[in-house]
Amino acid sequence: MKIHEYQAKNLLRKYHVPVPEGGVAFSVDEAVSLAKNLSTPVTVVKAQIHAGGRGKGGGVKIAKTPDEVKEYARQMLGMKLVTHQTGPEGREVKKLLIEQGVEIDRELYLGMVLDRSQSRLVMMASTEGGVEIEKVAAETPHKILKEWIDPAVGLQPFQTRKLAFGLGLEGKQVANASKFMLSLYEAFVDNDCSLAEINPLVVTKQGDVLALDAKINFDDSALFRHGDLLELRDLDEEDRLEVEASKFNLNYIKLDGNVGCMVNGAGLAMATMDIIKLAGGEPANFLDVGGGANVETVRNGFRIILADKHVKAILVNIFGGIVRCDRVAQGVIEAVKSIEVNVPIVVRLEGTNAKEAGVMLKESGLDFLVADSIQDAAKKVVSVLKT
Repeated sequence: MKIHEYQAKNLLRKYHVPVPEGGVAFSVDEAVSLAKNLSTPVTVVKAQIHAGGRGKGGGVKIAKTPDEVKEYARQMLGMKLVTHQTGPEGREVKKLLIEQGVEIDRELYLGMVLDRSQSRLVMMASTEGGVEIEKVAAETPHKILKEWIDPAVGLQPFQTRKLAFGLGLEGKQVANASKFMLSLYEAFVDNDCSLAEINPLVVTKQGDVLALDAKINFDDSALFRHGDLLELRDLDEEDRLEVEASKFNLNYIKLDGNVGCMVNGAGLAMATMDIIKLAGGEPANFLDVGGGANVETVRNGFRIILADKHVKAILVNIFGGIVRCDRVAQGVIEAVKSIEVNVPIVVRLEGTNAKEAGVMLKESGLDFLVADSIQDAAKKVVSVLKT
């Protein structure tokens, strides 16, 4: 789950992670009022959407007077902010972060994520603050410093000092940065985060270290432990079909293709999308219906897939391990009979009672294309797109 920058900074404040003074505004008047109460004459007006690259799209402005704050707030609220992460359709700006300006001496990068290859959290730092970390990793990977964290003892002060020295910090900057990192680690672990990114992490001319920007994501699987965090979810920032799918416990992610995918198991779903691309098609979604693909699950899956106007064909690829293929076939048949399906459906079922399932599909009276293998299924679904 993603949250806004202002929400991330509110969370960091609870753990004494230094962030600029500021607050969220939902109107022009609120923006001006917040700016007048800040302790610095310079105000930063920042659009709040779940996407990076806001500055390049006109979503971050520096105001030197209340009148400028008023003008920038009027321009931003309600605008469609387009960045490299929003796509050409952009996102509507409904709220603004109004915060104090900071005298910046240096811009750095600090991040935390789970390194699955090491089965440990890793804290990363770089002198290339304000730059996309993916670009740094691709072009100058030696500039990314890493410290892996032993879960038995947690992040240690010697590790934070090592990172601070690696960033070229000196004197009290080292102590400030070390304290910052330890507090960030505590916030990350306590809240079951999946990502924490401070870009840029700035060193002020006074030697303070603070988060000028903050991006925090949470592990969805752990949210049952954090009812307070669920309240931070902004459904307006999420794809409507993904929100709808979550109501039925379906793992759905919308993509840009035209082949709808209904699969059980995340690994099989990834393989299915790959094989579609190898066959010359483009998947329209990732949809994992889970191990118990019953009639209701399949019906809801079809409804969500078909709600995407770009879908021109559907590939159902189910492995009957936990659930028998004949039961899945019956679910597919009943689901298709109960809703309007106006695109071709290719079905590949493998596993327990797969032969019986194939017979059921062929004798259903419905226009299914039954595939014998995953490769055959991909070829069939791509071929129907060309007819």
